[in-house]
Amino acid sequence: MLQIQQLSKTYADGTQALRQLTLTADRGLFGLLGPNGVGKSSLLRTIATLQSADSGTLLFDGIDVQQEPERLRRQLGYLPQEFGVYPHLSCQALLEHIAVLKGLHQATARREQIAQLLALTNLSAVAGKTVAQFSGGMRQRFGIAQALLGDPKLLILDEPSAGLDPQERAQLHNVLCEISRDRLVLLSSHIVDDIEQLCPNVAILLQGQIVLQGDTQDLITPLTGQIWQAYGASVAVPPQAQLLQRSYQRGIPLLRVFAPQSPGPDFQPVAATLQDRYFLALAQAHALAQMERAL
Repeated sequence: MLQIQQLSKTYADGTQALRQLTLTADRGLFGLLGPNGVGKSSLLRTIATLQSADSGTLLFDGIDVQQEPERLRRQLGYLPQEFGVYPHLSCQALLEHIAVLKGLHQATARREQIAQLLALTNLSAVAGKTVAQFSGGMRQRFGIAQALLGDPKLLILDEPSAGLDPQERAQLHNVLCEISRDRLVLLSSHIVDDIEQLCPNVAILLQGQIVLQGDTQDLITPLTGQIWQAYGASVAVPPQAQLLQRSYQRGIPLLRVFAPQSPGPDFQPVAATLQDRYFLALAQAHALAQMERAL
Protein backbone atom coordinates (compact mmCIF):
# COMPACT_ATOMS: atom_id res chain seq x y z
CA MET A 1 0.00 0.00 0.00
CA LEU A 2 1.12 3.54 -0.78
CA GLN A 3 0.55 6.02 2.05
CA ILE A 4 1.33 9.71 1.63
CA GLN A 5 0.80 12.24 4.41
CA GLN A 6 1.16 16.04 4.22
CA LEU A 7 3.65 15.96 1.33
CA SER A 8 4.94 19.39 0.21
CA LYS A 9 7.39 20.44 -2.49
CA THR A 10 8.45 23.95 -3.52
CA TYR A 11 10.93 24.48 -6.36
CA ALA A 12 13.77 27.02 -6.38
CA ASP A 13 11.72 29.50 -8.44
CA GLY A 14 9.03 29.58 -5.76
CA THR A 15 6.56 27.26 -7.49
CA GLN A 16 4.57 25.25 -4.93
CA ALA A 17 4.11 21.96 -6.76
CA LEU A 18 2.73 19.95 -3.81
CA ARG A 19 0.82 21.44 -0.88
CA GLN A 20 0.43 19.12 2.14
CA LEU A 21 -0.84 16.39 -0.17
CA THR A 22 -2.37 13.27 1.38
CA LEU A 23 -3.11 10.12 -0.62
CA THR A 24 -3.67 6.39 -0.02
CA ALA A 25 -3.58 3.80 -2.82
CA ASP A 26 -3.70 0.00 -2.72
CA ARG A 27 -3.15 -2.78 -5.28
CA GLY A 28 -4.61 -2.43 -8.78
CA LEU A 29 -5.04 0.49 -11.17
CA PHE A 30 -5.25 3.82 -9.38
CA GLY A 31 -6.02 6.93 -11.42
CA LEU A 32 -4.46 10.31 -10.76
CA LEU A 33 -6.49 12.92 -12.60
CA GLY A 34 -5.89 16.62 -13.15
CA PRO A 35 -5.18 19.26 -15.78
CA ASN A 36 -1.65 20.00 -16.91
CA GLY A 37 0.50 21.92 -14.47
CA VAL A 38 -1.25 21.01 -11.20
CA GLY A 39 1.51 18.81 -9.76
CA LYS A 40 0.82 15.32 -11.13
CA SER A 41 4.30 14.84 -12.56
CA SER A 42 5.88 16.40 -9.46
CA LEU A 43 4.05 13.89 -7.29
CA LEU A 44 5.07 10.95 -9.47
CA ARG A 45 8.70 12.09 -9.61
CA THR A 46 8.72 12.32 -5.81
CA ILE A 47 7.23 8.85 -5.40
CA ALA A 48 9.76 7.54 -7.95
CA THR A 49 12.62 8.98 -5.81
CA LEU A 50 13.76 11.31 -8.61
CA GLN A 51 13.36 14.25 -6.25
CA SER A 52 12.81 14.67 -2.53
CA ALA A 53 9.91 16.41 -0.82
CA ASP A 54 10.43 19.35 1.53
CA SER A 55 8.19 17.81 4.20
CA GLY A 56 5.70 15.03 4.78
CA THR A 57 5.87 11.24 4.82
CA LEU A 58 5.84 8.75 1.94
CA LEU A 59 5.53 5.03 2.68
CA PHE A 60 5.20 2.02 0.37
CA ASP A 61 4.65 -1.41 1.94
CA GLY A 62 6.39 -0.22 5.09
CA ILE A 63 9.33 1.39 3.26
CA ASP A 64 10.03 5.01 4.19
CA VAL A 65 10.72 6.24 0.67
CA GLN A 66 12.33 9.50 1.80
CA GLN A 67 14.76 7.69 4.10
CA GLU A 68 15.40 4.51 2.06
CA PRO A 69 14.97 5.36 -1.64
CA GLU A 70 17.13 2.45 -2.79
CA ARG A 71 14.76 -0.08 -1.20
CA LEU A 72 11.86 1.34 -3.18
CA ARG A 73 13.85 1.49 -6.43
CA ARG A 74 14.28 -2.29 -6.26
CA GLN A 75 10.47 -2.61 -6.37
CA LEU A 76 9.74 0.25 -8.78
CA GLY A 77 8.93 0.53 -12.48
CA TYR A 78 8.60 4.01 -14.00
CA LEU A 79 7.41 5.27 -17.38
CA PRO A 80 7.78 9.07 -17.60
CA GLN A 81 5.85 11.25 -20.03
CA GLU A 82 8.82 11.37 -22.37
CA PHE A 83 11.77 9.02 -22.56
CA GLY A 84 14.73 8.68 -24.89
CA VAL A 85 16.17 5.58 -26.53
CA TYR A 86 19.45 4.63 -28.13
CA PRO A 87 18.75 5.19 -31.85
CA HIS A 88 20.65 2.16 -33.17
CA LEU A 89 19.61 -0.51 -30.63
CA SER A 90 16.82 -2.96 -31.35
CA CYS A 91 13.92 -3.43 -28.97
CA GLN A 92 15.38 -6.74 -27.77
CA ALA A 93 18.89 -5.33 -27.30
CA LEU A 94 17.62 -2.28 -25.46
CA LEU A 95 15.56 -4.40 -23.07
CA GLU A 96 18.65 -6.56 -22.47
CA HIS A 97 20.68 -3.44 -21.68
CA ILE A 98 18.06 -2.01 -19.29
CA ALA A 99 17.62 -5.40 -17.61
CA VAL A 100 21.34 -5.58 -16.80
CA LEU A 101 21.21 -2.04 -15.40
CA LYS A 102 18.33 -3.19 -13.18
CA GLY A 103 20.47 -6.01 -11.81
CA LEU A 104 19.11 -8.95 -13.84
CA HIS A 105 22.51 -10.55 -14.42
CA GLN A 106 21.51 -14.20 -14.89
CA ALA A 107 21.31 -14.50 -18.68
CA THR A 108 18.75 -17.32 -18.98
CA ALA A 109 16.31 -15.79 -16.48
CA ARG A 110 16.78 -12.36 -18.04
CA ARG A 111 15.96 -13.59 -21.55
CA GLU A 112 12.96 -15.55 -20.33
CA GLN A 113 11.56 -12.46 -18.64
CA ILE A 114 12.18 -10.29 -21.72
CA ALA A 115 10.42 -12.87 -23.92
CA GLN A 116 7.43 -12.84 -21.57
CA LEU A 117 7.26 -9.04 -21.56
CA LEU A 118 7.54 -8.85 -25.35
CA ALA A 119 4.61 -11.26 -25.61
CA LEU A 120 2.60 -9.35 -22.98
CA THR A 121 3.07 -6.04 -24.79
CA ASN A 122 2.55 -7.60 -28.24
CA LEU A 123 6.05 -6.68 -29.42
CA SER A 124 7.52 -10.14 -30.08
CA ALA A 125 7.21 -9.79 -33.86
CA VAL A 126 9.12 -6.47 -33.87
CA ALA A 127 11.74 -7.29 -31.22
CA GLY A 128 14.50 -6.98 -33.83
CA LYS A 129 13.49 -3.47 -34.93
CA THR A 130 14.90 -0.29 -33.42
CA VAL A 131 12.61 1.45 -30.92
CA ALA A 132 13.35 4.76 -32.62
CA GLN A 133 11.33 3.48 -35.61
CA PHE A 134 8.31 2.42 -33.52
CA SER A 135 4.91 4.09 -33.76
CA GLY A 136 3.63 6.00 -30.74
CA GLY A 137 1.63 3.04 -29.44
CA MET A 138 4.48 0.56 -29.93
CA ARG A 139 6.86 2.95 -28.19
CA GLN A 140 4.55 3.25 -25.18
CA ARG A 141 4.18 -0.53 -24.98
CA PHE A 142 7.98 -0.79 -25.07
CA GLY A 143 8.07 1.75 -22.23
CA ILE A 144 5.77 -0.46 -20.17
CA ALA A 145 7.89 -3.54 -20.97
CA GLN A 146 11.07 -1.85 -19.72
CA ALA A 147 9.23 -0.58 -16.62
CA LEU A 148 8.12 -4.14 -15.82
CA LEU A 149 11.65 -5.57 -15.90
CA GLY A 150 12.43 -7.00 -12.47
CA ASP A 151 8.73 -7.56 -11.65
CA PRO A 152 8.18 -4.32 -9.69
CA LYS A 153 5.45 -4.05 -7.06
CA LEU A 154 4.86 -0.38 -7.83
CA LEU A 155 4.48 0.84 -11.40
CA ILE A 156 4.22 4.56 -12.21
CA LEU A 157 2.88 5.63 -15.61
CA ASP A 158 2.80 9.34 -16.47
CA GLU A 159 0.34 10.15 -19.31
CA PRO A 160 0.94 6.81 -21.10
CA SER A 161 -1.87 7.27 -23.66
CA ALA A 162 -1.11 10.85 -24.70
CA GLY A 163 -0.81 11.13 -28.47
CA LEU A 164 -2.06 7.61 -29.23
CA ASP A 165 -4.74 6.84 -31.81
CA PRO A 166 -7.92 4.96 -30.70
CA GLN A 167 -6.61 1.52 -31.67
CA GLU A 168 -3.29 2.12 -29.89
CA ARG A 169 -5.14 3.33 -26.79
CA ALA A 170 -7.29 0.18 -26.78
CA GLN A 171 -4.20 -2.02 -27.02
CA LEU A 172 -2.55 -0.08 -24.20
CA HIS A 173 -5.66 -0.44 -22.02
CA ASN A 174 -5.55 -4.22 -22.45
CA VAL A 175 -1.93 -4.30 -21.30
CA LEU A 176 -2.60 -2.05 -18.30
CA CYS A 177 -5.47 -4.22 -17.07
CA GLU A 178 -3.34 -7.34 -17.43
CA ILE A 179 -0.36 -6.01 -15.48
CA SER A 180 -2.36 -4.46 -12.62
CA ARG A 181 -3.59 -7.73 -11.12
CA ASP A 182 -0.77 -8.20 -8.62
CA ARG A 183 0.77 -4.74 -8.19
CA LEU A 184 -0.11 -1.09 -7.67
CA VAL A 185 -0.20 0.81 -10.95
CA LEU A 186 -0.37 4.59 -10.58
CA LEU A 187 -1.84 5.95 -13.80
CA SER A 188 -1.59 9.72 -14.24
CA SER A 189 -3.63 11.34 -17.00
CA HIS A 190 -5.64 14.38 -18.02
CA ILE A 191 -7.76 12.10 -20.26
CA VAL A 192 -10.76 11.50 -18.01
CA ASP A 193 -12.22 8.73 -20.14
CA ASP A 194 -9.06 6.61 -19.72
CA ILE A 195 -9.30 6.86 -15.94
CA GLU A 196 -13.03 6.06 -15.85
CA GLN A 197 -12.59 3.01 -18.10
CA LEU A 198 -9.56 1.58 -16.30
CA CYS A 199 -9.39 2.65 -12.66
CA PRO A 200 -11.66 1.42 -9.85
CA ASN A 201 -10.13 4.13 -7.63
CA VAL A 202 -9.18 7.69 -8.48
CA ALA A 203 -7.87 10.92 -6.98
CA ILE A 204 -8.34 14.39 -8.46
CA LEU A 205 -5.36 16.70 -8.04
CA LEU A 206 -5.69 20.49 -8.28
CA GLN A 207 -3.04 23.06 -7.41
CA GLY A 208 -0.84 20.56 -5.65
CA GLN A 209 -3.57 19.09 -3.44
CA ILE A 210 -5.91 16.10 -3.59
CA VAL A 211 -9.43 17.56 -3.67
CA LEU A 212 -11.28 14.25 -4.15
CA GLN A 213 -10.31 10.62 -3.67
CA GLY A 214 -12.18 7.33 -3.56
CA ASP A 215 -13.96 4.58 -5.42
CA THR A 216 -14.61 5.89 -8.93
CA GLN A 217 -18.28 4.93 -8.95
CA ASP A 218 -18.78 6.33 -5.43
CA LEU A 219 -17.53 9.71 -6.66
CA ILE A 220 -20.00 9.67 -9.57
CA THR A 221 -23.11 8.37 -7.77
CA PRO A 222 -23.91 11.59 -5.79
CA LEU A 223 -24.43 13.38 -9.13
CA THR A 224 -27.23 11.01 -10.17
CA GLY A 225 -30.25 13.02 -11.31
CA GLN A 226 -28.31 16.29 -11.26
CA ILE A 227 -26.60 16.27 -14.67
CA TRP A 228 -28.47 17.89 -17.58
CA GLN A 229 -27.67 18.66 -21.18
CA ALA A 230 -29.17 20.73 -23.96
CA TYR A 231 -28.47 21.14 -27.67
CA GLY A 232 -28.34 24.37 -29.65
CA ALA A 233 -26.25 27.52 -29.92
CA SER A 234 -29.02 29.68 -28.47
CA VAL A 235 -29.37 27.78 -25.16
CA ALA A 236 -28.04 29.76 -22.19
CA VAL A 237 -26.81 28.51 -18.83
CA PRO A 238 -29.55 29.21 -16.26
CA PRO A 239 -28.46 31.03 -13.07
CA GLN A 240 -29.39 28.02 -10.91
CA ALA A 241 -27.07 25.69 -12.89
CA GLN A 242 -23.30 25.19 -12.88
CA LEU A 243 -21.78 24.94 -16.35
CA LEU A 244 -19.67 21.80 -16.72
CA GLN A 245 -18.87 21.70 -20.41
CA ARG A 246 -19.48 23.44 -23.71
CA SER A 247 -18.78 21.05 -26.56
CA TYR A 248 -20.14 19.70 -29.82
CA GLN A 249 -21.84 16.45 -30.76
CA ARG A 250 -21.79 15.73 -34.49
CA GLY A 251 -21.27 19.46 -35.02
CA ILE A 252 -24.22 20.56 -32.86
CA PRO A 253 -23.45 22.80 -29.84
CA LEU A 254 -23.96 20.97 -26.54
CA LEU A 255 -24.27 22.35 -23.02
CA ARG A 256 -23.78 20.10 -20.02
CA VAL A 257 -24.64 21.47 -16.56
CA PHE A 258 -24.99 20.48 -12.92
CA ALA A 259 -28.23 21.43 -11.15
CA PRO A 260 -30.16 19.77 -8.27
CA GLN A 261 -33.40 20.26 -10.24
CA SER A 262 -34.30 20.71 -13.89
CA PRO A 263 -32.69 23.95 -15.09
CA GLY A 264 -35.34 24.48 -17.79
CA PRO A 265 -37.37 22.96 -20.63
CA ASP A 266 -34.40 22.87 -23.01
CA PHE A 267 -32.47 20.50 -20.75
CA GLN A 268 -32.76 16.71 -20.48
CA PRO A 269 -31.40 14.52 -17.64
CA VAL A 270 -28.40 12.33 -18.54
CA ALA A 271 -26.28 9.76 -16.73
CA ALA A 272 -23.45 11.24 -14.68
CA THR A 273 -19.86 10.41 -15.59
CA LEU A 274 -16.44 10.85 -14.00
CA GLN A 275 -15.88 13.72 -16.41
CA ASP A 276 -18.87 15.52 -14.88
CA ARG A 277 -17.40 15.02 -11.40
CA TYR A 278 -14.04 16.25 -12.64
CA PHE A 279 -15.41 19.40 -14.30
CA LEU A 280 -17.54 20.14 -11.23
CA ALA A 281 -14.42 19.92 -9.06
CA LEU A 282 -12.61 22.31 -11.42
CA ALA A 283 -15.53 24.75 -11.33
CA GLN A 284 -15.76 24.63 -7.54
CA ALA A 285 -12.01 25.16 -7.16
CA HIS A 286 -12.15 28.13 -9.56
CA ALA A 287 -15.07 29.69 -7.64
CA LEU A 288 -13.23 29.22 -4.34
CA ALA A 289 -10.08 30.86 -5.75
CA GLN A 290 -12.12 33.84 -6.94
CA MET A 291 -13.67 34.24 -3.48
CA GLU A 292 -10.25 34.12 -1.82
CA ARG A 293 -8.88 36.77 -4.21
CA ALA A 294 -11.87 39.00 -3.46
CA LEU A 295 -11.26 38.93 0.32
